Order: sequence, then C-alpha cells, then structure tokens
Amino acid sequence: MLNVPFYIAARYLVSKSKQNAINIINGISAFVVVVAAAALFIVLAGFAGLEKFSVTFASVFDPDLKVTPATGKTITVTDSLLKQLSAIEGVAQYTKVIEERVFLNFKQKNHIAYIKGVDENYGNVNAIDSILGYGSWVLSKQSVVIGNGISNTLGMGIFDRNNRLQIIVPKPGEGSITSTSKPFNEAFVIATGIYQVTEELDKKYVFAPISMARELASIPANQVSFIELKLTEGANPEVVRTAIETLFSNKVVVKNREQLNDALYRMLNTENIAIYLIFTLVLIVALFNLAGAITMMILDKKENLKTLYAMGVTLKQLRLIFFLMGALITVIGGLLGLGIAYVLLYVQQVSPFVFISPSLPYPVAPKVTDMVVVMLTITVLGFGASKIAANRVSKALL
Repeated sequence: MLNVPFYIAARYLVSKSKQNAINIINGISAFVVVVAAAALFIVLAGFAGLEKFSVTFASVFDPDLKVTPATGKTITVTDSLLKQLSAIEGVAQYTKVIEERVFLNFKQKNHIAYIKGVDENYGNVNAIDSILGYGSWVLSKQSVVIGNGISNTLGMGIFDRNNRLQIIVPKPGEGSITSTSKPFNEAFVIATGIYQVTEELDKKYVFAPISMARELASIPANQVSFIELKLTEGANPEVVRTAIETLFSNKVVVKNREQLNDALYRMLNTENIAIYLIFTLVLIVALFNLAGAITMMILDKKENLKTLYAMGVTLKQLRLIFFLMGALITVIGGLLGLGIAYVLLYVQQVSPFVFISPSLPYPVAPKVTDMVVVMLTITVLGFGASKIAANRVSKALL
C-alpha cells in the first residue's frame, strides 16, 4: 500500500511544475532544510569546542580529586594517615596544600590574593609545566611564583632582587588589632616565575613553599587546607572517593574536577541548552517554508489528485503522498546539511579558516551525539510540518 504513494511522492519531488513559482518555492524549502541542519550542527559543534577549550584550563590547574574539610578551614593529618592514603588503590600521587588569603604590597601598589603553599610533590599531581609562562618554578623561603594578572596589577617582574614583594597575613586570634605591636605575619620575597591560566586565576594565587604558607597563616604542622590527588589510569573516582571519606571518618569532602568547577559546567550546560532551543525555534520558523511548499504543491496537483481519487486511491493515501514528499525533503535535506557541515568542521580542524584571534583558531568539536540530535530535531519538526500540510488534502478539495 505504501509503494504507490511513495512512488508518486518521489516523482513529485524531482519533477518540475508547469508553474515556475512552484519550482522556486520547492527549491527554497529544500535549501532551507539543508541550511538549517548545517547551521544547527555547526553551532553545536562550535559550542562543544568552546566548552572543551574552557574546561582544558580547569584540567591543567585542578587535580583529579581534591580533599577538603567538611567543617572548618583545615584537615588534621598524621604520617600514618598519609601512608594509608597513598596505599588506597587508584591513588597515584598526593600533595598537601595550605591556602590563605593575603595582602600583597609592591612599590606602593596593593592587591588581595591567596597564597597557595605546596609541597615538593605538587608538580607530580598538577601539570605546572603547562601553566608556567615565564621564568622557572622555584619555591623557597625567599621566592614564589605569581600569576600574570598579579604581575600586571603590581607592575612586578621576575628575579627583581632590588624590589621585593611583601606578603602580609593577619595573625589569628581575638582582640583589638592594636593590642600587639605586630598583629600580622609578613614575608619579603622575589618572583622566580609567572604562570598563566585564565584571567581570574592569574589574579588569585601566589604559589609558595608549604612551610612559608604554614608560618604566615599560623597553621600547626599537623594540619593542611587541602590534599590534592592524582589518580592512576583507569581508576574509578567514586571508589577512591568512598575509600578516602571512610579513611578520614567522613570529616572531609572529596570533589572531582567537575565538582570543583560546578559553576563553569552549569553555565556551559545552560548555554548549550539555550542555544539549542533558540536554533530549534529558528528551525520551526524555517520549516514553515516546507509546509507552504507542500500546500502549494497540493493546489498545483489538484487535477491529478481528482484523477487519482476517481481511480480508487483513498483520501488517506493522497495525504500520505504529500506527507512522504515532505519527509523525503526533510531526511535528504537533513543528511545533506550534516554532510556539508561535517566537511566544513573537518576543514576548520585541519586547516582553520575562522579565528578568535590571529593566533587562536576557533575550536570545534563535532560529535556523533550532536549529529543524532540535529537529525532527530529536523526529522520531528519536518515530519510535523509535512503532516499539517498534507492534511490540506480533503474531500472538499477533491
């Protein structure tokens, strides 16, 4: 039963009408479907590329897992506890971190940041080589590594031994700030390196040895702010998380990289959904052309339909002809649009022609899931428009 309507629909699709306006409308409707499918896929791939590009910064700065205190500012650790931590299956390396808010002063210029005291194992957990922009990663009692934003704010370079950076941290305790002759701890250091990650992070941290941060923040030797971990390849983060929380008697919270950047991920996911919905609305408007083209075709083929109806073709089959015609335009146009879009995205990946800046090509990440989403969206909307237009075939028309 489907063969006859499908055959006629295919003939109507490729044959030209006697009225040139009908041919133009059909061509425009097919072109709109192709462009809509290509545009939606390119936008989704471009956004996925930007998402991947943004998350890359988090992956080089944040560890696989981060152990934070459930309450308070510090975690109490012992040598025995740390040995048990390193023995957990899936833990490759760990590093102790002390973090505290500090006041920076350099040549009468001030900035509020955080000192991040790290031990000698920090480089084995985080890829410090990939974030260091200038100088070298040398941390001592007299040297630190600062962010590019801090360097620009304070007008501070590296290895400037004549002008030292003053780091000030208020002493913990109660009472008036004037109750002691020196209510703060301070250190005078030089910068041996400048790191670059993002504008926000570049203004936030001063990396120092953990001993300096501990002394400035007045934190006891058996306490740390965080413990950052690198997992072995193939390790299950959830299993490792449970083991760590059990080891610390559930007095800690263990977060993965996505949870550490939950605001970023939420923003990216929200924007992705918003862009998809906006382009879906554009698709709905664009596919009105398809419904209009099918309606014009029905009117153009009115005499043929009367003949077919007189020959015994049912009203349901006549409607099916134009529904299948719209479905063919939708499917063929969607596949063609995806093919064109994929070629353009592949060229952008291997030989970029669109740039964010002269040295930074626009990132794209075409995914099979996005292709499926685009095809499903085009198909559902196109079939819906075809169904609505095909219902114009009625007994009154015949």
